[in-house]
Amino acid sequence: MSLSSSAADSETNVSGDISTVPTTPDRSQSGSPGLHDSNDEVDNSFEKASPLKNGDAEYRVPSRTIRSICVVGAGYVGGPTAAIVAYKNPHVRVTVVDRDDRRIRRWNSRHLPIYEPGLSEIVRISRDGLQGSCEKDCVEAHDTAELKARSPNLFFSTDVSQCIPNSDAVFIAVNTPTKMRGTGKGSATDMTSFEAVAAEVIRHAQNNTIIVEKSTVPCRTAQMIQEMITIQRPGEDFEILSNPEFLAAGTAVQDLLHPDRIIIGSAPTPEGRAAAESLAGVYSSWIDRSRILTTNVWSSELAKLVANSMLAQRLSSINSISAICEATGAEVNEVSAAIGMDTRLGKSFLRAGIGFGGSCFKKDIASLAYIAESLGLDEVAHYWRQVNVMNEYQRDRFAARVIRHLNSTLVTKKICILGYAFKPNTSDTREAPALEIIKTLLDENPHEIAIFDPCCNRLVIENEIRALQPYGSPILSDDGGCVKVYSNVYEACADSNAVLIVTDFPEFRNTPVTVSPDSKTQSTQRLQEATPANTLSPPVTASYEPFNAEPDCSADCPDCQSGITYGESNPSVGKDVPKEQVNWKKIAGEMRSPKWLFDGRCIINIPEMTKLGIRVESIGSAGLAV
Repeated sequence: MSLSSSAADSETNVSGDISTVPTTPDRSQSGSPGLHDSNDEVDNSFEKASPLKNGDAEYRVPSRTIRSICVVGAGYVGGPTAAIVAYKNPHVRVTVVDRDDRRIRRWNSRHLPIYEPGLSEIVRISRDGLQGSCEKDCVEAHDTAELKARSPNLFFSTDVSQCIPNSDAVFIAVNTPTKMRGTGKGSATDMTSFEAVAAEVIRHAQNNTIIVEKSTVPCRTAQMIQEMITIQRPGEDFEILSNPEFLAAGTAVQDLLHPDRIIIGSAPTPEGRAAAESLAGVYSSWIDRSRILTTNVWSSELAKLVANSMLAQRLSSINSISAICEATGAEVNEVSAAIGMDTRLGKSFLRAGIGFGGSCFKKDIASLAYIAESLGLDEVAHYWRQVNVMNEYQRDRFAARVIRHLNSTLVTKKICILGYAFKPNTSDTREAPALEIIKTLLDENPHEIAIFDPCCNRLVIENEIRALQPYGSPILSDDGGCVKVYSNVYEACADSNAVLIVTDFPEFRNTPVTVSPDSKTQSTQRLQEATPANTLSPPVTASYEPFNAEPDCSADCPDCQSGITYGESNPSVGKDVPKEQVNWKKIAGEMRSPKWLFDGRCIINIPEMTKLGIRVESIGSAGLAV
């Protein structure tokens, strides 16, 4: 059984270690449209339940204070969520458990398994604690109040059976990917890991423990857990809450510190409402109660699927318009700006590009469509499936455009891919459009495909590329293939016939980007704004180190192996990682003529680039050629 929360975890790929538990859909045939087929008789005990009465007065169960939390799953949801909860609740002991020993070792080291702006400082404060007051001159340098000591309250462990029974609440934050075999293949949610973890939680948890669904799950998953409790722990009481996450890769820390809303779904019983109030008490330590929404458990489970699907729908909508813009001479950025000023629409998620990636949108749309299909709502299912169809069309259209403008042949030519992660400011490569574009380009037998990403570890990218073995021959240059991953952007672009911007990192823009002071100061400002009353987090200076000792990395740490580190808590970042925008004049001078730039994220000022002798083809624009 795997308690790992991330399918195709990048760190597992680096080492070649395979988790003992199936966390990917190809190892399982379990899944559910809504936990029940449409013809099954559904147990409606959750919604049928009504408040108990004591005479004429409603019977109320008092909420209790949660003092210890166990988060099962140390991936992109479990790790950051646990870190923020621990950071904002110094009195609560938060333990993250995962059967993936390598991932836990990285959470307990100086190089975390995932990169998110601001996360490393949050983890250090909660995991390592803070020392006492600093010296007078140091306080003045920080321009902060006196620092207070803080003990560690965030822990990472592989001892699942020990951590679960010592917790008042257990968050299940494991991966729920799309099934890749069996009934519902390509659409239904694979519940293998979730079901296994739920059974483990029920087996070890104390009576009256609050079980919290953090994973994105099909509607009525809580009923599945309740049925497991009835079988495994008859006569005992557990409250099941749905508390979906709404964090996004690249902005996870800010999403958790300043959420639009917190949704807590519970059974409509006094006990259910009391459990929801207990969990709300954890969040209310930093979130205004007006932003904490309580619902029934089914509404909460469905809300996450609907939210992601509607956001993806906006992206696919504007991407469909970008195709019209390219054919008519309209500029998609101008169209987006015009419609974004409509207060009924707003400007969010209206930037055209090569399509969305990541672990959520595609699978959540597929799950929503499958739920509709299982309920006999075929038209609804078809509507939502088209969002994913449009996303794939946009990506394939971009790759075809590259090939067409290079005279329909890539033989003898070098193509440079800028950006591999699915979005900026993250090392998350799950469902990244870059990988599918690389597959298409490989079919054209290019001389070289160069890849550069300012956040992703080179070893991680190489391992994912190496996994594309269906091509039947070596792919990476080290193995005799044509794909090479670079740690220097200028080396990657040198001698290239075309450069493709696949991820919209600010470094790749050719116009000034408005930034605050340095990233260290930005991190400090974020922490000072959100620090609990009894702690403050100043910038690290040469004269004072406020944190307690930081653990060393294990021998197999991929960041140490590559010699490049990521994250603002590391003062010595590898020199090849750009901290400023790239010098396009330098890149243009080292490209082969004719020089092509394909902007897949609409971040390039075309007239400025043509001055450098580069021909530009941009999503949603007819483009300008020299």
